[in-house]
Amino acid sequence: MSLYPRSGEQIPSLTAQVARASNPGGTTAMWVRDKLDGIWRDEDSAAWYPRDGRPGLSPAQLATVSVLQFLYNLSDRQAAEAVRCRIDFKYALALELDDPGFHHSVLSDFRDRLAVEGRADAVFDLALARLQQAGLVKARGRQGTDSTYVLSRARELTRLELVLEAVRAALEETARIAPDLLEDLVDEEWALRYGRQVRLVSQPSHPATRLKQAGADAAAPLERLRTHRPGRPFGPQAEVLRRIVVQHFVVDARGRLRPRTDKDGRPPVGLRLESPYDTEARYVRRGHRSWTGYLAHVTETCDEKSVNVITDVATTVPTGDSTALPDVHTRPRRRRLLPAEHLLDGGYLSVVALPGGQG
Repeated sequence: MSLYPRSGEQIPSLTAQVARASNPGGTTAMWVRDKLDGIWRDEDSAAWYPRDGRPGLSPAQLATVSVLQFLYNLSDRQAAEAVRCRIDFKYALALELDDPGFHHSVLSDFRDRLAVEGRADAVFDLALARLQQAGLVKARGRQGTDSTYVLSRARELTRLELVLEAVRAALEETARIAPDLLEDLVDEEWALRYGRQVRLVSQPSHPATRLKQAGADAAAPLERLRTHRPGRPFGPQAEVLRRIVVQHFVVDARGRLRPRTDKDGRPPVGLRLESPYDTEARYVRRGHRSWTGYLAHVTETCDEKSVNVITDVATTVPTGDSTALPDVHTRPRRRRLLPAEHLLDGGYLSVVALPGGQG
């Protein structure tokens, strides 16, 4: 799919006439077009597409649809339907009234292109630069940073489920790359334990015994990989299993693995794996809320009598200190958008930082 730039197209006269007649006061979508026309250009995304192939949809238009989708809280299907049916959306995108729009899957394809490292930041930088030119964002104003939780894509697992699922994932991986290592290891009993995704009842029977057995099962494939593939790195899932074994088991006096207890010491929450698949997600407790996942930090302007504009977004991996503030000034400094006054969510404050606080 190739790109044929369409930037600079004017709103068709009939579309503008009908939109103004139907919405004399304008709508959010129309305001976006009137105030921010040209916020993105197709030429900015030319490197995302090959030089040959059938013409693709305008990335500048798709970026605008994505913004409107967020503003109106629409699903992909609803956003595609709005482009097809709503006059103000056609106005915002400079489309003819009879334009049929596009299939909703185009939006997820566009996000996939945008997800390549560096592209989203580049598009965000362009948007902020053009918002500055439009006078909607100014340096040395007042900005605020707030944070919210982001849930991991993986389901939450108990300690026993985590170890069992890690063993299953490592066995599946080994079966693909070195099936001969499992020939005399995986029998019918193992197939029953690890033949399907692990989902236990809330109170499984004999959890301590089953955890000990899971530790012994985990050691077997790891030992075979070390013995029969010396000097070769483990596959991703086998490496995850190795880390989970280290975090949740210790070697007893007889050389066998047993579950760690509080007396043995456990790794800090910021280092502890919570899923065999989403290995960066961490358990976080903040106030009365706890979750497994990440922290998203959003900085926006908050000057009086001015439109609030997001100037920075950072997603961090919790390290155990849920009040830790990322370096939110690095990117605004590069964009020349440093605030004169920076307000923080109360969750970032510690007692030591408050008047009268003691260390």
